[in-house]
Amino acid sequence: MSGDSISRRDFLKESGSVIVGTLALTNGAIAMLAPTKTWALELGSLDAHQGKALLQFTRYLYPHKTLEDAAYALVVKNLDHDAAGDAKVRELLTTGVADLDKSAGGNWLGINAADRFTYVNALDGTPFFEKVRSTAVVALYSNELTYAHFGYPGPKGNAGYLRRGFNDLKWLVSPPAAASGPLPH
Repeated sequence: MSGDSISRRDFLKESGSVIVGTLALTNGAIAMLAPTKTWALELGSLDAHQGKALLQFTRYLYPHKTLEDAAYALVVKNLDHDAAGDAKVRELLTTGVADLDKSAGGNWLGINAADRFTYVNALDGTPFFEKVRSTAVVALYSNELTYAHFGYPGPKGNAGYLRRGFNDLKWLVSPPAAASGPLPH
């Protein structure tokens, strides 16, 4: 190999189609699931700036201070997948991020967090906001990383689920006794 060769990872970083991060809480529940402290998300339709903006946008929609970016990156992965399969979705997402940047004076990610929130709030009800919100609510709360973070044991499966702890809400903070309802016979 010549000295001019470049690794795939370096190529992806240079081409702008990857988001890279590290786990902040190396002893948390998510860290126990992860094979390494670093994570990367390869994007197929969106560029890295758009991916990072969508990740931060999602953090404003569903804020959890201690939830790792890796869990939010799964939302971006789903949005990127949708954008790759539908030109209208790609246009919606790329225009949405461009509009965020334009309204923030050129770089929405570069302004302070409180000001970024005002731009997110201003988009409430727009198709861009609704696409990110509707994707995020499913992608963020239906994955093993988020389950581990919140201590939710996950779905029990179809066979015997009701008899194996349907009314076990110990993963919630102080659940009321009536929260589970009666077990069917």
